Amino acid sequence: MAETLEALIEPTVRGDPQSPLRWTSRSTRNLEAALTHAGYTISYHTVANLLHELDYTLQGNRKSSEGTVDHADRDAQFRYISDQASAALRGRLPVISVDTKKKELVGHYKNAGQQWRPKGDAIEVLTHDFPDPEVPKAVPYGVYDIGQNTGWVNVGMSSDTAEFAVESIRQWWRHMGRPRYPRARRLLICADSGGSNGYRLSLWKRELQTFATEQGLTITVCHFPPGTSKWNKIEHRLFSFITMNWRGQPLTDYRTIVNLIAGTKTRAGLIVKARLDRKTYKRGIKVSAQDMKALALEPHPFHGEWNYTLRPQRSSA
Repeated sequence: MAETLEALIEPTVRGDPQSPLRWTSRSTRNLEAALTHAGYTISYHTVANLLHELDYTLQGNRKSSEGTVDHADRDAQFRYISDQASAALRGRLPVISVDTKKKELVGHYKNAGQQWRPKGDAIEVLTHDFPDPEVPKAVPYGVYDIGQNTGWVNVGMSSDTAEFAVESIRQWWRHMGRPRYPRARRLLICADSGGSNGYRLSLWKRELQTFATEQGLTITVCHFPPGTSKWNKIEHRLFSFITMNWRGQPLTDYRTIVNLIAGTKTRAGLIVKARLDRKTYKRGIKVSAQDMKALALEPHPFHGEWNYTLRPQRSSA
């Protein structure tokens, strides 16, 4: 019954990206009716208890706002992404949620949170951590495999660019994706609308096209509407647990960051792998209109700017 309940609320699940707790906008009475229709005998009180056991919190049916203005098709896009992901998972195809985690200062700087240590033996850190272009920063780009409950984090030392984002996905595919899905010829990517994987970025699409052609993959991308980034599953299924795992621990060097990320585990069986990406990624790379026209890109009928498919290009030889 618990699996049926999660399936019912999946399209409306929301959550704080820094907390493993989630909440849903569907009421317990509506869920009771849906479960009864599915053949279960259950009361809405029992539904509430089950939701608490699944780490959901009960909220009223109020509209949630993130950003200045909610897009009119926000909820419809949520359902579209859910339908696309459900269909791919039923076909045992890879479905990944991607994003860049908050950049972190590398060095003896304060890291939020606390950890158990002998009394009076707190770790000493620098007094100030003002932004300084000379201070090295870690750029963790994450890939969360929804079907396998596994995470991959490519820790960059350079800029957070579209080229870096696609290289992170390429490394995930090489080390985790392809071994787990050896016969897969399709990949679904769920991404935010902005950042290094934003739907307006030509470089993001061009680099994805290169990756699709290299691997013989048909890649579908579904972007969350503007202002809804924290509903992306990677936030509360991967990044929140990484944050909890390294809380109170100064991120003194890149190796420490990679090891702390790779050491992240959960009772639900989350496994995370991480690598350090030493490559320098340049900003400001331009993609010509001619290059964009050459892409094998097919916008979907519903919001083609958010939902599109890239197919492998045939060799011109």
